[in-house]
Formats: sequence, structure tokens, C-alpha cells
Amino acid sequence: MAGSGIDPGVKHRYLLALAMVLNAHAGDPDDETNVDEITVTATRSRQLVRDQPMRVEVVPQEEVEENRTVAPGNLTNLLNELAGARMESPSSGLGGSSLRLRGMPGRHAQILTDGLALAGVQTDSFSFLQTPPIDLGRVEVVKGVASALYGGSALAGVLNLASRPPGGGSEMLLGQTSLDGSDADVFFAGREGESTGLTFAGSANYQARRDPDHDGWAELPGYERLTARPRWFSGLGGHGSLFATLGYIGENRAGGTTGDNTVPGGDPFPVSLHTRHLDAGMVTSFTREDGGIVGGKWYAVRTEHRRTYGGPEIEDDMTAFAAEATWQFRRGIHDWTVGAAFQYDDLSVPDVAGVGHVYTAPAVFAQDEFSPAPWVSISASARVDAHSEFGTFVSPRLSALFRLDPAVSLRASLGTGYAPATPLVDEVEDIGFGALEPLGRLRAETAASGSLDLKWVLKPFEINLSAFSSEIRHPLDAEPAAVPGRVQIVNDGEPFQVNGAEVLVGCVIDDLHLLLNTTWLHATEQGPSGRQDTELLPQLTSEVAAIFEFEGRGRAGFEISYTGPQSVHDDPFLTRTPSLLEINALAELTLGRFSIFVNALNLTDANQQDQNPLLRSAGAPPGLGGNPVVDAWAPLVGRNFNLGIRAEL
Repeated sequence: MAGSGIDPGVKHRYLLALAMVLNAHAGDPDDETNVDEITVTATRSRQLVRDQPMRVEVVPQEEVEENRTVAPGNLTNLLNELAGARMESPSSGLGGSSLRLRGMPGRHAQILTDGLALAGVQTDSFSFLQTPPIDLGRVEVVKGVASALYGGSALAGVLNLASRPPGGGSEMLLGQTSLDGSDADVFFAGREGESTGLTFAGSANYQARRDPDHDGWAELPGYERLTARPRWFSGLGGHGSLFATLGYIGENRAGGTTGDNTVPGGDPFPVSLHTRHLDAGMVTSFTREDGGIVGGKWYAVRTEHRRTYGGPEIEDDMTAFAAEATWQFRRGIHDWTVGAAFQYDDLSVPDVAGVGHVYTAPAVFAQDEFSPAPWVSISASARVDAHSEFGTFVSPRLSALFRLDPAVSLRASLGTGYAPATPLVDEVEDIGFGALEPLGRLRAETAASGSLDLKWVLKPFEINLSAFSSEIRHPLDAEPAAVPGRVQIVNDGEPFQVNGAEVLVGCVIDDLHLLLNTTWLHATEQGPSGRQDTELLPQLTSEVAAIFEFEGRGRAGFEISYTGPQSVHDDPFLTRTPSLLEINALAELTLGRFSIFVNALNLTDANQQDQNPLLRSAGAPPGLGGNPVVDAWAPLVGRNFNLGIRAEL
């Protein structure tokens, strides 16, 4: 959905259907679009997808291009294409969105842009909403604990957003939604010789604040946003590569009560967030005469927030810096990667005492990949972090690829890791720092995960089956403090546990592409009277998608998605939500260098207000930290449409 792009129920799985189709051509040397022929960087090994011992999911550039017309202003709909992924949106009135990989809390997904954490050490719930996909080349995902690769903040996995190279074409996109949202995105690419080039991506995005059910609360927050990101690529005369980038985001976002309206308690409740973000980063790689590769990377990030949540404005500033050096070499059958890293993380909240932190974490790491036999490949990784506040952590990961048959492969993976304590838990991301008590003595979260992934290619079908389990010990939790209306962060005594399975079936028959995707999750955590189901995580979700490709003329497709019941813990109206059925459709007509697109989203008009109000009633107690609304477990806006034009420059 252009413009708004914050509806948590909108999921467009037809893009992943194309990725599945491309993957189904594994082993076909004549297929230039084979996903298995892509070299991924999220695992540090620079191997092809098909040779990776750990499972890597890739959404390549062809599928990303499709999604640009669905949500030109943000990444949320594209990330919903990933099996086992769920974009969870709070109800704070600002429409933030966090990525839950296989049921793990959103703060534990390490988000990288071209291998750099340009959104910060921990991605906040607005970063995806502030990142237009027009310059995105592909998405790489490693699920499960990945601290062995990237240290803390990677307990759920790693998602790398790889940018488009300068050799591609330039384009401009204009979009308009039926919910008064507008997008103008542009991408320029140019080469200087064979190995040097520049790209630039910029966007201007607008969404009007909307109150579709006229209850005085803006279900759809308004925003005005500008982004800019130049990139420079160099082949260094054939001896290596150099990549450098700068990024800027400026956004003003507003929700809460509208006009002269008030919450049931009788007062207006303004909600706003002003964001100013600046980042810079560089990645270098040099090839030695002996064939070894010496690499380096660094990045610096500064993000300033000014947030209002029913009270005075609260400021918070985040500064992060990281540097890393690696050496990749081969000894016999072993491909080694060894390196050292340093990370600095500073969170300052001058208006709230005892909430900020300054962390440093030097680290060393190593990874060995080898194939003792043609039918098996193994990857063993380990990292040692010396955290300034929480001590030393050793994080290993072991993965293996078993080639059972030319058409059948099995991957197994085990890993452990850690994450430093932070006030940026999901509940605080929702309501802000204003109601937060000073942090007490907290423990770092530690986690372990394991998974089995079976892939079977039976043309025209590809079948992927996954089973996985994860556990977080000493999980951080936000709960009411002794002072009414205040919030404290604690470590739960019981672990957070999630078990699950995924089934992904793709098929291509001529111009028709089909996908069936089903995910089952069972997540539990500590509750007031024992273990309880984790809220806002449906046990069963399923999608059926189809897209018809008409080469040179356009495409058309539809998607039907089912979301099962979810537990909710802080809702005066219900404790278990009903299931949801949503239908989305798209069409694009190509006329030379121009394309006209139209998307119809949530055709079943499913929305939460049909079941119960979003605002709490006057007699109901307020939510955590004085939250006047309940959690969002369904779309907050109903049926909507977007229309636009895309032009090749």
C-alpha cells in the first residue's frame, strides 16, 4: 500500500512465489535468473546459495521490483513475503512495525544494509517504514541465533538488504492511495568505466492522518518524509572492491486524538514522533597474491527522536559506531574467515533518568567451511565478545548441508548467542520512554536455537519443509511499576520458548506462478500465574498466491491469506482474537518504458474495529504506561486501493 504502508494485516506473498519459482530451477546452468546462483554476503562466506551449509532465503531483484508498486514508501510488505516472518505493528498511534522471525521478538533481528547496520545496533520500529525499496536489489535472510556471525542483537537471525548495482537502469515511481497517501521515489544509476559507478535513491512520502471509524483516534497516523542515499562503487582496478554510502531520513509523524476529540478519560492524547537520521558506511575488499581476501568495514549512525505520547515531549538520541577487519583464505579443504570487530552503542535519554547507556564490545571471530565428502558440507563459526557492561560471551554456531539426492537436500543448524539488556523492548517502543522507571540491575539475554530444513525439487514443484526451536533465557519484559502509570523493565525468571514448522510449496506452469505457504508457531513465556501463550502470535498462518506474467505486457495476481486466532493479554474486550481472511489483488500494464499499476488490498474489508473498539472504554483501566488503546491484532483500516505509474529513465 503506497503512502500508508502500515497495515499489519496486508501480506503480499506473490513476490516470494516468484522466488520459489526461480529456486525451482536449481542446477540448470542455462538459467541466468537462478536464485541458487546468487552469491550471498549475509553468511560472510561469499558462497552461492546452493552451497551454503546454513539455510539462506533470498528474494532476488526481480521479486523486489514487483513489490515497489505495492508499497513504494516502505519495506513492510516486502518483508512479509518471507516465510516465518511477521510484521508486528503496535497501536501507539504512530504505526511502528517490527520484524518477528519465527516468533522471536522483533528487537532480536539484526538488520543490515549492504552488510552494515545503518539503522543502528538495534533496529527501531520505524526503520522499515522509513526505507523505500526503490534502490533494493535483493533480500538475504539467515534465521536462528546468529551471534556467531554478528554478535549481540542477532538472536532471531540476520536480514541483509543488498542494494542495486550501478549497472542497472534508472527509474521513477509515483503512487497515490485511496487513503490519501502519496509517494514519489527516484533511483539514478551511472557508471564511470567498467568497475566504478554511482547510484542515488531519494523519496518524498506523505500520508494524511485518518480516522476511518470516526471514534476520535487516528487509526492511520499521518507523516511527511524525505530520504536520500547516494552510493559509490569501485572495482579498485580489478584488485578488490570499495563501497561507500551516506544516508539521510527526515520524518514528522503524528497520530493520537484528532481535532478537539479526547480519550474516554476526558483529555486529548497527542502522539507524535520527529525523526532525524544520518549514517555513513564503507566496505572494502582486497585480493592478495596468494588468493586470500582482506576485508574491512565501518559505519557510523546518528538518530535523533522527539516523541510526544500523551504528555510532554521526550528526546532520545542514538549514536553507534562499528569497525571490522577480516581475512579469508583457504587451507586444504578448509575455507577460513577470521576477523576482529569493535562496536560502540550510546543511547541518551536526557529527559528520563537512568534509562540511557553507553556500551562497547570488542570481539574476535572465526568461521571454517569444508566438505569432508561430496555429499556433505559443514560450517562452524564462533565469536567471542567482551561486552563492557555484561562480560564475555562465547557464541558458537554449527551448520551442515547433506546432499541426499540431486533433487533433495537437508540442512541442520545449531547456535547460541546473547543480547545486551536494553530499554528498547517492544512495549517501550510502543509508548516511548516517558513512563519508564530507571533501569535496575538487568542481565543480558542468552539464547539457543536449532533447525532442520528439507528441500525437494520435483519440477514443476519445489517443496521446503522446516522445523525449528528457540529459547531465550532471562528475557526482558516490561511490566507495571509500583507507581501507578509507570513501567519497569525486568528479566523474567522463566525462558521465552518457541517451536514451529514451515511448509513452502512453489510451482510454475508456463506463465502461471503458484505458492502455498503455511507456518505453525507455538510460543510461550512467563505469565502472572505460570506459563502462557505469547500474545499477538497466531499459531497458524497460511497463504495461497498466484501471479500471471505476460512478458513485455504486464502481470496480474491475487493472494488469499489466513491468520489464525491470537492471544491478547492487555485487552478489556477479549483474550483470544477471531481468525482473519484477507484477499489482495494486483495488476500492472506495461507500455514501453512506462508501467501503470493498480492494487486492491484487503478486499474482504477485515478490520479490528468490526470486532471491538480500539480505544479503551472510560471504565476500563488504562494499558501499560497509560496506553489508551488496545493492541493491534488485525488491520486498522479496511479495503483500500493504490494507483501509480513507473517510468524507466
